[in-house]
Amino acid sequence: MKEYKAWHVNGFLALLAAIISFAGGIALIVFGSDQLDPNIFLIVLGIVLEVIFIVAVSSLTIVQPNEAKVITFFGTYVGTVRDSGLWIVVPFTNKKKVSMKVRNFNSQTLKVNDAEGNPVEIGAVVVFKVTETAKASFDVDNYERFVEIQSETAVRHIAAQYPYDTFTDNDVQSLRGNADEVAVEMMNELQNRLAVAGVEVLETRLTHLAYAPEIASAMLQRQQAIAIVSARQRIVEGAVGMVDSALKQLAENGIELDEERRAAMVNNLMVAIVSDRGATPVINTGTLYS
Repeated sequence: MKEYKAWHVNGFLALLAAIISFAGGIALIVFGSDQLDPNIFLIVLGIVLEVIFIVAVSSLTIVQPNEAKVITFFGTYVGTVRDSGLWIVVPFTNKKKVSMKVRNFNSQTLKVNDAEGNPVEIGAVVVFKVTETAKASFDVDNYERFVEIQSETAVRHIAAQYPYDTFTDNDVQSLRGNADEVAVEMMNELQNRLAVAGVEVLETRLTHLAYAPEIASAMLQRQQAIAIVSARQRIVEGAVGMVDSALKQLAENGIELDEERRAAMVNNLMVAIVSDRGATPVINTGTLYS
């Protein structure tokens, strides 16, 4: 279905004509029937005015701001009215209201498996609006329900493409570490799914992300262990750089150390820098060799 503009004109004149027709028709019927010799002409004219009143009333429709009316005439789509106000359209038509407002859909918390097979709980909010009223009305059964189902399907599919988190490879995107990128990909996929319903996706965001309760404690320990290893690796890299810099400065100042003293100095510096506790100084009253 393709949306197009329906024929419509100002409805206030039609409303005025309908009121006049109704009042005039009643008056003519009463006046024509009140005589001893009924005036058939007046009665017929009154009935005609009442028919005109019924036709005029059936053609009136009110369109609110940020709303559209989809007009169908005995099962045939004749167009859409988007302009707000009182309008007269084709008589004896069905006028279905479609909201053009921006709306939110907050998905339920879904339990899915991430790319590593870990069960996670995930939820998202989808901001959308209807842009094609004909598609929203005729191409899907219920576009609001369609948005809900497709949104949850997209959330499940995207969650399965990424691991929950990663500490070892910075090039790998994760649900927790790359929330913006995941949201953009989810929006693109959801837009492709909802195009058939004439719905535009304005924004998607993850609102809930956590490990499933049955593995939450174990995964927390895993995260802590990986974080500790990663932090230790950074500390060791920094310590090696500091020790190398210290040895170079000693050499530049003319202080020469043999291999054994150099190894002892490296050992002491590494222990002092890498240790997670304060170093306890030890005074050596002898020499390195005694």
